[in-house]
Amino acid sequence: MSVICQSLDFGRHVLDYVACGCSSNTPLDPHTVRSHVKLSTKGRKRRHQARTLICSQRKVGQCRVFSTTKPETVLNDINGGPQPFLELRKEESRSPISSTSMFEVVADDLQKLNQNLLSMVGKENPALVSAAQRIFGAGGKRMRPALVFLVSRATAGLVGLEELTVEHRRLAEIIEMIHTASLIHDDVLDDSDMRRGKETLHQLYGTRVAVLAGDFMFAQSSWCLANLENLEVIKLISQVIKDFASGEIKQASSLFDCEVELEEYLIKSYYKTASLIAASTKGASIFSGVDRDTTEKMYEYGKNLGLSFQIVDDILDFTQSTKQLGKPAGTDLAKGNLTAPVIFALEREPKLKDIIESEFSEAGSLEEAIHLVKSSGGIERAMELARQKADLAIQNLQCLPPSAFRFALEDMVTFNLERID
Repeated sequence: MSVICQSLDFGRHVLDYVACGCSSNTPLDPHTVRSHVKLSTKGRKRRHQARTLICSQRKVGQCRVFSTTKPETVLNDINGGPQPFLELRKEESRSPISSTSMFEVVADDLQKLNQNLLSMVGKENPALVSAAQRIFGAGGKRMRPALVFLVSRATAGLVGLEELTVEHRRLAEIIEMIHTASLIHDDVLDDSDMRRGKETLHQLYGTRVAVLAGDFMFAQSSWCLANLENLEVIKLISQVIKDFASGEIKQASSLFDCEVELEEYLIKSYYKTASLIAASTKGASIFSGVDRDTTEKMYEYGKNLGLSFQIVDDILDFTQSTKQLGKPAGTDLAKGNLTAPVIFALEREPKLKDIIESEFSEAGSLEEAIHLVKSSGGIERAMELARQKADLAIQNLQCLPPSAFRFALEDMVTFNLERID
């Protein structure tokens, strides 16, 4: 039997379609479905309860609800024709996803990570210890290590692994250290005064200490990586550090270049953001011991999520206030870094090219350029691009069995898009 349920309220989760498959061949009409399907809440946390349905039909057991975009995955009905999918009612009033609820299922893992990060820095250099305490205590969502834990636990179930390995946990710590080191160097290169609403490291301690702190974290993470003694993961993460440098070089060589193409922008975004996220998710699955097809799907998930994340960040540079961003709006454009909204706007606004190539030499020209980006539809087209990458990320997760961890990985994609809703 294949049951398609219409207009079911699934709490805050939005599913494109719902299919309930079980072993019964008893046909049900829509009225019967609505009458005999009920939510199962017993023994489940509220945020995941909507993922399970129980068919009240006699001799029909518990069935898992799952999201899918492929109509052919539903069995044909008794008349031999394909059973059409029916869209669920959109939840207009649902609450936005928060990082706290999204990472709830790996909260203990993240707590252990926070305890271990400072110990990885060591105590030899007081200046580095002080800098590390400020960096790791400055907040942040710990998105990248959370991804490591979520993918680790989502893939562990495929091979019967009951607990995370030491390698899983150390990978999460390495990833966070590499990410933090890259932020320190980015702030120095961009001469940024603020990060997450606080003074940057080089503002507090000077450029010399900041650069050395970033270098030390890169070196320490590389040492820890080598000690994992997994050549595939070592190559994977080492490539990320190379990609960071390539991304910075690409960006520096294309400032104020109005001939830059979208593909070049995506490559640069991969180097600067998506490469680390893709390595995080693939590395986690490698340590779980799953097959190569699954590890590649996890890599593609991380890559597409990372690209979507960067595009959303670049949109927010135009749409959020200085207080929300922690830096002045339009900062990237002012420095000549042309992102997706600008690239799309340039296709429709010839005047924008003249303003950018003048490097905003005239008073008020930056504000005019921002207005042109917004009025030309550059923001909306960039939003569509972010959603396209998000859709690909969700598709990449279909190789995983339904679980709280996979649902959190899906929520990560939605959470990112909600930043521009």
